[in-house]
Amino acid sequence: MQQVFVEDSDIQDNLIKVAGEDAHHLSNVLRMKIGEMLRISNQSGESFLCEVSQISQEEVLCEIVERNYKETELKGEILLFQALPKGERLEFVTQKTTELGVTEIYPVAMDFCITKWEPSKAAKKQARYQAIADAAAKQSKRSKLVKFNSVVSFDEALKLAKEKADIILLPYENEEGMVGSKKALDEIKKDTRIAIFIGPEGGFSEKEIEKAKPDAKLLSLGKRILRTDTAAVLAVGMVMLKMELDDDIS
Repeated sequence: MQQVFVEDSDIQDNLIKVAGEDAHHLSNVLRMKIGEMLRISNQSGESFLCEVSQISQEEVLCEIVERNYKETELKGEILLFQALPKGERLEFVTQKTTELGVTEIYPVAMDFCITKWEPSKAAKKQARYQAIADAAAKQSKRSKLVKFNSVVSFDEALKLAKEKADIILLPYENEEGMVGSKKALDEIKKDTRIAIFIGPEGGFSEKEIEKAKPDAKLLSLGKRILRTDTAAVLAVGMVMLKMELDDDIS
């Protein structure tokens, strides 16, 4: 079943209007027919099971069959502060962590980052990764789109994390043992707001760790050294699973 996102204003009574590129995709690429079903979500995170009632190249009109249809969002929030990685790894991280349930992604310029975003190209890059996140949200049947933010410094990232999150988690390769990791995960409930910091290929600098220590919980992701993209997916997956388990238990 196809997933589409619309503005709140596109919903009137029992009808939802799909316009623009999504309408073109549904009518010309997928060649949907009247009577077919699709899932539509709005800006507020509400999801609807809908039946196509009218089709044109400009817009597709859909009738709401069921409201509050198959909620897929976590009760809590996961903010990912991802160090700028090399190559296409940020594309992988954006796609996979969106599938796992992140709320926002912040690319972070850290001390040991090899990749730099030139200011003149930053807006174009941000738009590209936002499009990747949007596509992943549709594929994984998210009820909300993920926000891919502009690049921030490590200091700015820490400030944002302290303002927006209840708990800050920082996987660190020099942190030994899983006891601390289990203790940190045990504090996570279904509605907790979590900030996760993932370092670059060269790891966090000692200066960055010292800055983070007063507020962040340092934890281990195991005995092996993980690539930055692997660490991001594992850390987000662990938090997502803990939130889902707490939701089911409660």
